[in-house]
Amino acid sequence: MNNDFTKAMQFRHACKIFDESKKIPDEALRYILEAGRTSPSSFGMEPWKFLVIRNDELRAKLQPLCWNQPQITTCSDLVIVLAAIESVRPQSGIPEKRFARRPLPQEQIDTYINLYSTFLADTLSTDDKTYCWTARQTYIALANMMTAAAYEQIDSCPIEGFEKENVEQLLEIDTKQYQVAVMAAFGYRVNPQSEQLRLPFEEVVEFIG
Repeated sequence: MNNDFTKAMQFRHACKIFDESKKIPDEALRYILEAGRTSPSSFGMEPWKFLVIRNDELRAKLQPLCWNQPQITTCSDLVIVLAAIESVRPQSGIPEKRFARRPLPQEQIDTYINLYSTFLADTLSTDDKTYCWTARQTYIALANMMTAAAYEQIDSCPIEGFEKENVEQLLEIDTKQYQVAVMAAFGYRVNPQSEQLRLPFEEVVEFIG
């Protein structure tokens, strides 16, 4: 099956150097960010925030904290994905507000909160454990943003190579509220795309039952 989605998946690659003369139109960038914003998350907590870094001076300061990777400064837009910490805890009041967005009786909301609190009691017991849970979910949003970009013929590169604490310090992030999970550079390629290499379907997929 070869449709627009599969073509987008074939188009996408980890672009390391972008064309600095080309900027993503605001409408297209919003489309990409909307794909992240509307992504699914555990219990519908939406435990993320997206920082769009366009300032050249700030990106120049970020680059040495990101292993001097060229995509940090050559991309059109750098998106830093933050993982929520305090807001996902029941005592913050945010989970109850998330559940209450639907027209549910208070008794049912209380049941959800009890289930949520019990199921995640250990997960939310420390900042480190909470970060591990919420950071994993940010990758759902990350993948959707990269695919949305590819659908619009916009290149991207996911970035995990960075000094987390130093980046958080530079950006003056309150790490009790949010912590840096991953980054993504978006823009337009300079060089032709290299061949996409993947394991065969039969080696990756196993049908059971």
